[in-house]
Amino acid sequence: MFEEDLAALSTADLLESAAWHRALANRADARLLEHAQLYADRFHPDVCPVRPGRRTCDGRERAVVLGGDGCPEIAEFAVAEFGAMLGVSPRVGAAFIGEALALRHRFPFTWARVQAGEATPWKARRIAADCSKLTLEAARYVDKRVAPLVDSITPYRLEKIVRAAKHHIDPGLARAEAETEARERGVFVGHSDAHGTKTVFIKTPSGAVIRHDATIADIAEALKTFGDTRPLQHRRADAVGIIADPRYTEELLAQARNHRLSQPNAAAPTPAATDTHAATGHPDTTAANDTTDRPGTTRAQATARRTDTDADADDDLLSDWASEPGPDTEADRHAPHPSSSDLPDPLDHPGSVATEPFYLDVSSDPADSGGEPLNPAAHRALHARLAQIKHQAHTTTDGASLRLRPGKTEIYVHLTDHTLATGTGILRAESLGPLLASQLTELVGHSPYVVKPVIDLNDGVSVHAYEIPERIRERVKLANPVELFPFGTRETNRTIDLDHIQPYDPLGPPDQTSTQNLAPLSRFGHRVKTHARGWNVRRIDHKTLEWSTPHGFIFEVGPNGTHRVQHE
Repeated sequence: MFEEDLAALSTADLLESAAWHRALANRADARLLEHAQLYADRFHPDVCPVRPGRRTCDGRERAVVLGGDGCPEIAEFAVAEFGAMLGVSPRVGAAFIGEALALRHRFPFTWARVQAGEATPWKARRIAADCSKLTLEAARYVDKRVAPLVDSITPYRLEKIVRAAKHHIDPGLARAEAETEARERGVFVGHSDAHGTKTVFIKTPSGAVIRHDATIADIAEALKTFGDTRPLQHRRADAVGIIADPRYTEELLAQARNHRLSQPNAAAPTPAATDTHAATGHPDTTAANDTTDRPGTTRAQATARRTDTDADADDDLLSDWASEPGPDTEADRHAPHPSSSDLPDPLDHPGSVATEPFYLDVSSDPADSGGEPLNPAAHRALHARLAQIKHQAHTTTDGASLRLRPGKTEIYVHLTDHTLATGTGILRAESLGPLLASQLTELVGHSPYVVKPVIDLNDGVSVHAYEIPERIRERVKLANPVELFPFGTRETNRTIDLDHIQPYDPLGPPDQTSTQNLAPLSRFGHRVKTHARGWNVRRIDHKTLEWSTPHGFIFEVGPNGTHRVQHE
């Protein structure tokens, strides 16, 4: 049906063909879910029995539950081969298997409608993922409520109904999730876009946001004072970089203030600015009479510069956020959270469920992943010390004590000799991607910089020890921006595992720890390579590995990604 040339179809037939192919794709997606269910059935925990003399924490395979309460256990390493065959990472493969099992065991009514072609598979998977923390009984309740509605209402309305059903059947979980959300404060740095721009997500107490915003507004106004005629938001964006240097911030604001005072027609803040502050219900209205011009002061005229145009822009943003998601948003469900490349693999933690959110622990240092709450006495002592430091910072007149320096950063730039000689062309900055050569100036900014010697990645470096020194770790990182596990997504950093491709032998030859015998792997990929039966890897050249899976499938992983090698 509809196999002829599409150009020959009438408009009505073209639309009918589109609907037919959409239904065909849904049937294929449902069939793929059945593949995942049957595959999981073949990997019961008894395929990874306890081996004598091996501890449960030594990285060997475990039995895990993917999908939530009521789903059967599955051998953990099985998800790696399934994900590779689907062309996705182990984490995404685990999530897919978990959602497939959840539909069969926890959402039978919804699953029946998917099999009958009456419910879109990706919508059903979303319901299963959103309810992964519910008990089996609660999930069955949600299933009865939403199964008839999956394809009859918009995804946005469906999501609200699912959330309401979850809150009704398990209010305790709803409160726990709300408390978890409240604890998710932090600063998250997103990936760079194609134009060298990054996004920062900040969740912090309101007072801190207000004070930070006031300083940003002051810096943006100072830039305007010195002739910067760009839009306000562009100046505010530049202020984020300036505020990282406290001394620069102080000097800029002081000179801008003196410059304005020296102008004969300097305009004073109008009452309207203060009135707007109060009218908008700003949380810090008590700061309206504070006219101190030091950095960080929350002033009405700094925090309340809003115009009708600004309000319209906010309305547009709210409209964008409220837009209803469509089928394409399914891909976004597996998009990495800011800084996700630095997160531990979700399958690396005992008892983890693949469908749970993986963005709660954003520490790249494993030693910094925990913490203990302060007792009241320690809390008071800390605040007293911070108050003292702040007082000294604003009252010290010794210039030497104010020479604050921004934190040091390292930027690795890959470019050709032509780009270096002419200053034009394309370069690649680590973690940023391709940039125009002219954008390097914007990247470095006005701060002092040091050019380090070029690292020749073709030079092999080795040591006669198991431990990996920093100079070798750095070269491996630069040569391999992403882990070398099939379809792995973990970006290499200072904390990623570096695996000896040929296992290290204490009684073996020298130079076993070398740039040629090390590969960056996520912790899960490292455990699969070390402990999973049937997985083998060998180096093809200095940048490419060849992996073979337990069932004989071959994948090559290198600078151009992962490619399956077909059997002859």
